[in-house]
Amino acid sequence: MSAEEPNAFTIDAAPTLLSLSESDRERLAEVLQELLAGGSINGLEASRTALYHWARQHDDWVKEIASLNGLDVAVHHEERLIQAVPKAASLRLRLTQDATLVWLALWYAGDVRWRDEGADQAFLSVAELGDLLRDQLLPDVTGQIPKGRLREILRQAARLNLIKLTAAEAFEDTGIEVLPAIRRVLPFRELAAWQETAAHFRSDPADEEGDEAAFQEEEELS
Repeated sequence: MSAEEPNAFTIDAAPTLLSLSESDRERLAEVLQELLAGGSINGLEASRTALYHWARQHDDWVKEIASLNGLDVAVHHEERLIQAVPKAASLRLRLTQDATLVWLALWYAGDVRWRDEGADQAFLSVAELGDLLRDQLLPDVTGQIPKGRLREILRQAARLNLIKLTAAEAFEDTGIEVLPAIRRVLPFRELAAWQETAAHFRSDPADEEGDEAAFQEEEELS
């Protein structure tokens, strides 16, 4: 084939961000806003299914615009989850001490179900979570997290697609499903690493009241 002959197998390059159509720009902006606001896009949620599939189809654009905003993007096909991974320290989540305690307990509950019991899913109730916090994990931490505050912490975890909540008439009976994404947010490879982190909270909490735990989250956004 001479240099002048056309190549029948030439494939047009994908449009760059600067040449996107107006509709694609709007969709891409929606994806970015969702990742910045909630840290992920859950394709299992009816209201997010179309956005998830669009982002999957145009993952090159999504990764490029996310990179410009200090994020990496991880696509977890089996979970139908697109997760933002902050590269800049300023984008990492900073949890208060009580929220960190609850997230540690949720990680532990999931690890017991998945690793020790071989279960595919990890379920517990709010009451069981409270027992886990009080009796088994951190017995030296006195006092209980107020019900209203615990509700806020769990709702935040649900917004970030770390858990699913099933409402019940009594808050203590509310169901919690711990999702696999929590293992990437709290990336402990084994229980010993979890125990080392948990040990930091065994001192008198009165000495640390009002302080924020500088808990560096690797996979999620605030």
